[in-house]
Amino acid sequence: MKTLVTALLVLVTFIASQARSADSTVGLKRGNDSVEVTIDGKPFAIYNTSSKLPKPFFLPVRGPQGTVLTRSLEQQEDHPHHKGVWVAVDEINGVRFWAEKGKIVNREVAFARNQANPAVMAVTNDWLGEDGKPIVVETTRISIFANRMFSYDITFTAHRDTVTFGDTKEGLFGIRMRNELRESEGGKVVNAAGAAGTAACWGRVSNWIDYYGTVEGNTVGMTLFDHPLNFRRSRYHVRNYGLFTISPFGERAYTRGQRPANPALLARGGKLRLRYGLYIHAGDTRQGKVATTYLDYLKRSGDGYVLRSPAEPSPVATTGTN
Repeated sequence: MKTLVTALLVLVTFIASQARSADSTVGLKRGNDSVEVTIDGKPFAIYNTSSKLPKPFFLPVRGPQGTVLTRSLEQQEDHPHHKGVWVAVDEINGVRFWAEKGKIVNREVAFARNQANPAVMAVTNDWLGEDGKPIVVETTRISIFANRMFSYDITFTAHRDTVTFGDTKEGLFGIRMRNELRESEGGKVVNAAGAAGTAACWGRVSNWIDYYGTVEGNTVGMTLFDHPLNFRRSRYHVRNYGLFTISPFGERAYTRGQRPANPALLARGGKLRLRYGLYIHAGDTRQGKVATTYLDYLKRSGDGYVLRSPAEPSPVATTGTN
């Protein structure tokens, strides 16, 4: 009886939180080379677009209690190219955009819905070659929900006769968290199949991975969602020092050579669409209702996709390296 009552209380709390989110409003406001994102008037995130930066990115990003969850630019003891929440990848026609050896320049931010749930903006970013001309143009529709879920719908368009997305573990969409949350300082990592820890989850295929920890006395987490209609299943670059990303471009790199490299090729004008989600939540994986929110993400991300089976694929076992 006690277990039933507890379960009902958890269900009621979740339904109430969902109702509050449904009634909330996400706001977008232009700043100087930035877009400020609020939820019910409270700061949530800032999208930075200055041409002086090596790429656009969200920083800071805040959790449900208002606590900043992203690593600051002033505390970069390693990997200075890990900035907030961003999109970048190495080995596009040999250019290492992830490592910031190639520049990604924001051309436009257009608001589709600037006071709504979700708020929606469309960004256009030019990924420039050494000649200063685009190799690819990225157009991304970013939907931001009141429950702190980002939905990224990314389209790359080739601006060269041939564009090759080479094999690499360095990419594509992800977040660099503040140090207190990382596994090396007590953070926890679990994927949709129940594998636990960065070593068990790195390089694997999964519908989602959740990474949570404690900061300023509160348990908070972040989940990356893969979309099953991407051109291939993505793999996760999830590390104990706080890097957390997802990419479809590293079949060989992520499996340590157990699978062959399988570059993605585009002819001029060709397009490649990719969709991912990032969910910022209170509590651990269960308390944050990660599995339920993933299903909601699928419903909201277009094409009417509904997951019909909870079964996870059987990935090649891998062990991560930096």
